[in-house]
Amino acid sequence: MFDEKTSQILKFYVYLLVDPDTNEPFYVGKGKENRVFAHINQDIKENTENLKYQEIRRIGSDKVKHVIVRHGLSESAAFAIEGSLIDTFRYIPSFNKFVKGNIQSGVNSIEKGLMTSDEIISIYNAELLKTIEDNCLIININRNYKRGAGVDSIYNATKETWKMADWRPKRYCYVLSEYRGLIREVFKIKEWYTKERLDKHGDIYLGYGFNGDVADKEIRNKYINKTIQGIKPQGYGYPTIYPETLRRWISNIED
Repeated sequence: MFDEKTSQILKFYVYLLVDPDTNEPFYVGKGKENRVFAHINQDIKENTENLKYQEIRRIGSDKVKHVIVRHGLSESAAFAIEGSLIDTFRYIPSFNKFVKGNIQSGVNSIEKGLMTSDEIISIYNAELLKTIEDNCLIININRNYKRGAGVDSIYNATKETWKMADWRPKRYCYVLSEYRGLIREVFKIKEWYTKERLDKHGDIYLGYGFNGDVADKEIRNKYINKTIQGIKPQGYGYPTIYPETLRRWISNIED
């Protein structure tokens, strides 16, 4: 544990929990004072069955190595460094194990996290999406898409499994993949199918997925790299956005 003098000098810091046998981290965190030791002491109110605590029990709480990456930071700087490490480790496949104990991404990871140069250019030069056809469905893939990955990753993040009324899927021929407000890709649907899925309460429901291909150029160019930032209400929590919903949002900002 840190004494009072050390805690004052440290200020905010970013830390790693490390397996001493491999010298590999399994969790990235930020905090101040004795936060770095709170996990082995179970001083934090969270699920102790998650991967972080499984690793701590496997290694032994008295053996976990605590590494301070940077200290003497402001809270905002600590958030930024923590998020940068998590994003980078998750982006490199062989480094994913270094953050297997992290359930969430870093703060501002969606808005300002790891992106390719093309994604940066697209975000800051995107036109507003002001029209949409009735046969198009927008699906948000923030939770499923790996930053900087290609079209296959976008497709896999978009194709399943979505909760919709049974009459809805047959209305849509195209799906627009939306990530961070930007339309990343447009897919033409070959077929819809049903698949069982667990909701946040652990109950099973029948959701919808689709098989499809990248849409032809004429349709794709209508929507690709256009943005709904500034149109989509802040805090909107549903992954599916129907055309009538988008039109209502557009109408609200134009009034």
